[in-house]
Amino acid sequence: MHKSSSLRQRLLAVTALILLFGSAAMPAHAVSKETVELQTQVQQLLDAVQRLQSTLDARMGVLEHLAQQSADQATQVTAAMTALQQKINSQNDSASAKLDAVSGQTQTLNDSVDELKARITKLDKTVQDLQTQLQAMQAAQAQPQPGAAGQSGTEPGASGSGGPGSGSGSALPNGTTPGTGTGQAPAQQAPPLQETLQAGERDYNAGRYQVAQGEFQDIVHFYPLDDVAGTAQFYLGEIAYQQKDYQTAISNYNAVLEGFSGNAKAAAAQLHKGFALIAMDKREEGEHELRSLIQRHPQTPEARAARAKLTAMGVKTTTTAPAR
Repeated sequence: MHKSSSLRQRLLAVTALILLFGSAAMPAHAVSKETVELQTQVQQLLDAVQRLQSTLDARMGVLEHLAQQSADQATQVTAAMTALQQKINSQNDSASAKLDAVSGQTQTLNDSVDELKARITKLDKTVQDLQTQLQAMQAAQAQPQPGAAGQSGTEPGASGSGGPGSGSGSALPNGTTPGTGTGQAPAQQAPPLQETLQAGERDYNAGRYQVAQGEFQDIVHFYPLDDVAGTAQFYLGEIAYQQKDYQTAISNYNAVLEGFSGNAKAAAAQLHKGFALIAMDKREEGEHELRSLIQRHPQTPEARAARAKLTAMGVKTTTTAPAR
């Protein structure tokens, strides 16, 4: 637009000069034909410049309109791209969270299957042990008892049917009955279950670990299939943990988790197993146990203790509970 305006001004100046000099060179009463033609050509040129100016102005308006439309479309595209990127980021975050949840659920299922396998293996071993004990008892009953067929005369009155000591119900001075022999010890009687557990807990809380250990071992020995045996295994692990025998403690905690996963002490057993692994510088395994505990028992005090431990170690935890 600036160039066309400048061109128009120049043409006007040239026309004015031509008219001025032409009129000065000729008399006022005589205007030559050439001057008239020149003026006509100049006027035509001015008209052409005017039309060109109008055309340029119209085209510049169209270009400016197109440029504005392009700028608006670019702004809209940029906004759409930004919104799409935000949506993609949100979907990625959601997918990552779902993937983490699915991974946690899969790990929980795998752990549950491992627990079931371990428990089945332990039950099979217990059944085999019971069968072995039953066979031993049957074999012992099939063997003749010492003294049942009479004595060889080593004791006074053994050869006489009416002599002293010949009665089957008479007792010897030491309290044993004739014919029992002195080389066979009587079978140990199982202690009362609940009383033994309560005594073991009292001794453990009082710091009498050795006494408590014997009482808990009696429970595990005489009541291996009872859920109380899982509680006894937990306390055996606690005793070992207090004595910094972490490997033995972990073995007892595993006995609880594998054989008594529904026991009330299972969550505490897994928590302390994680602590024991960390104490043994097995940080990765310890973190795995604590994370697994949080997934299995998210609302328990043990889960809160696990989160606090992981946070103190600088490990990020999640409070999302696994789907059931």
